[in-house]
Amino acid sequence: MTVFLIIAVAMATAAVGWVLLPLLRRRSDDGVVRAASNLAVYRDQLTDLDADLASGTLSAAQYEQAKREIERRALDEAGGEGTPAPRVLRDGRWTAAVLAAAIPLCAASLYWLLGKPNALSPQRAGVAAGEHQITAQQIDAMVTRLVARLEQNPDDANGWAILARSYTAMQRFPEAVAAFAKAAALTKGDANLLADYADALAVSAGRKIEGRPLELIRQALELDPNQWKALAMAGTAAFDRKDYKGAVSYWEKLVQVLPPDSGLRGSLTASIAEARQLGGIKSDATPSPQPATAAGVRGTVSLSPVLAGKIKPTDTVFIFVRAAEGSRQPLAVVRRQANELPAGFTLDDSQSMSAERKLSGFREVVVGARISKSGSAMPQSGDLEGVSQKVKVGATDIAVVIDSVVP
Repeated sequence: MTVFLIIAVAMATAAVGWVLLPLLRRRSDDGVVRAASNLAVYRDQLTDLDADLASGTLSAAQYEQAKREIERRALDEAGGEGTPAPRVLRDGRWTAAVLAAAIPLCAASLYWLLGKPNALSPQRAGVAAGEHQITAQQIDAMVTRLVARLEQNPDDANGWAILARSYTAMQRFPEAVAAFAKAAALTKGDANLLADYADALAVSAGRKIEGRPLELIRQALELDPNQWKALAMAGTAAFDRKDYKGAVSYWEKLVQVLPPDSGLRGSLTASIAEARQLGGIKSDATPSPQPATAAGVRGTVSLSPVLAGKIKPTDTVFIFVRAAEGSRQPLAVVRRQANELPAGFTLDDSQSMSAERKLSGFREVVVGARISKSGSAMPQSGDLEGVSQKVKVGATDIAVVIDSVVP
């Protein structure tokens, strides 16, 4: 929590500094030129973010957080100006003082409204109820001003995109869909915009991806075959229509384009394993002349009697293998139910999560098992787990005992 707060304060300080430095200088300012200049800066920042995401410098979560901050500043800029008129600003200190207080407050309020504060302080789940109302009013006011500006300038594609994403953050999906439609009509070749449009349209339609949302996803992937949200939604659509091979194809490609530390990898790993199991899909790995166990591991998972009263028969069990050193991302995963324990397992290249990181490419691994109360592939407090010691790939007598509780 302390690290999170330090990072949050640093980001808020940077944001305040970015806004206040120009205000604390005496300057002659033409409102039209300033607005155009700021929008150009915001576009450049968004372009840099896209490049950082593609190169793996930023995780998907960091990308989304930074993107929302840039869009919030652009929204504030668009909504805060009336009809611009050339004038001399003799002293911006009063405006600077107001913004210095408002920016951290808005950032904190937006986090309480849109983030997951309970993850930092579970015992204070309801503390921010009053802040939510204030923040919602502030956002409504900014959105109202932007809508008024767009009525005067309906060809502002970037303004419509900002408005659409603001509505999405506010969970006003029908309005978001309408704004995305106008932005898309004015913008050509923007895969990110089409993917966000498809997402809002699917949520507005009861999370149904087939139909128009899927058309938008396909258009996005034609423009950018590595657009991560489009790949995720295309895989989900394929899974829903029982095209498990298609789902695996989309999700495996998504795993390859995500940054190594992305939080999405864990859930994708389990989803890919489930799609393979349901579709009876084996990997494309070239068969080895060695016995199957030489390129995999085999053993048994059991539950400690001490924890027997903490599970339900339908709880999900994830059995996984990861490298003994380096990344903790699973190399292979199988899925079972708690009522099957004790259960035998075989993990090999047929359950590999990535063609670049196959189990047969490692000498030593660790085998683990986790009982998930929620069914999520990401570990959560209250889950039960157990891991083996380091074993060599090819071992056949591994015993994994689930004997601890995730704090």
